[in-house]
Amino acid sequence: MIPAIFGCSGPELTADERAFFREADPAGYILFGRNCVDPVQLRALTDDLRGLHGRERLLISIDQEGGRVARLRPPHWSAYPAGEAFDRLYDLAPASAIEAARAGAKAMALELSAMGITVDYHPPLDVRQPGAHDVIGDRSLGSDPVQVAAIGRAILDGLAAGGVTGCIKHMPGHGRSMVDTHKEMPTVHASAEELEHDIAPFRALNSALIGMTGHLKFPVWDQDEPATLSPTIIGDIIRGAIGFDGLLLTDDIDMEALEGTIPQRSAKAHAAGCDIILNCWAKMDHMEGICGALPSMSDVTTTRLDRALEHTRVADAIADEQAELLAKRDALLALTGIAA
Repeated sequence: MIPAIFGCSGPELTADERAFFREADPAGYILFGRNCVDPVQLRALTDDLRGLHGRERLLISIDQEGGRVARLRPPHWSAYPAGEAFDRLYDLAPASAIEAARAGAKAMALELSAMGITVDYHPPLDVRQPGAHDVIGDRSLGSDPVQVAAIGRAILDGLAAGGVTGCIKHMPGHGRSMVDTHKEMPTVHASAEELEHDIAPFRALNSALIGMTGHLKFPVWDQDEPATLSPTIIGDIIRGAIGFDGLLLTDDIDMEALEGTIPQRSAKAHAAGCDIILNCWAKMDHMEGICGALPSMSDVTTTRLDRALEHTRVADAIADEQAELLAKRDALLALTGIAA
């Protein structure tokens, strides 16, 4: 198995993709809006991917946070608010915010599970900082690390209750970024003491089964390399100070923050300590290059992957409970005057 997650080009596999994926045997797949037309089509695609590999517990993933980061949207799927909604509710009633986040996440997971999706890249544990770039912005669960961890834990628990594994991101923290990593490399000029504030939610939730790095430089830890490519940051901070021992993914390896060819970036990230390379855009030459640049999956990574998927499940249909959970979430969020 290749330690990579690949994208698909459209709503169904092409003949070339089918042959390539069967031969390459990637760790899993990521879905985007281009892959999601309606529930019948999407479930057929995910069933096809599982059938291709003969693995019932296959990592089929998506970015479904809510707000502006949502690949599944109305009218075919439910609407979910951005993290800021729970942040505002927490200011009024912390217990209600936690319950609303848990209910919303379970409702989301029930919907994802019925689509054949087993992993959601959610929640972001990036602590919001004033004046930072809005690449995180309203996605953040707050500016207080304790609050971010509390809401983040509720989201992880809700997703798990619905049969989906969540992913904490973007380690060791994206909240201070002054630029968008999709376009350029941020450098975070903060002291080690200041960065304790940023890593605190990740440390609190270090038992999460899946985590994701961020493409940011932290000169106090590594003068040269961003977190995704840094053995020091991955070893000393993510695995060490944070204490994360789950499956560690890169953020999208295609982002313009990184330099070098896609295969070069992939090999460097893997050598630095990332378990899995995330490659989103279904470009065949990139995917072939990644396969050539990476070794087969290690036993350690295989164990982490199996553990991450152990309690996932694919449902036959969206559970009736979903509507009740959404109603509960919306009733609690109504305390802030924010519509879901």
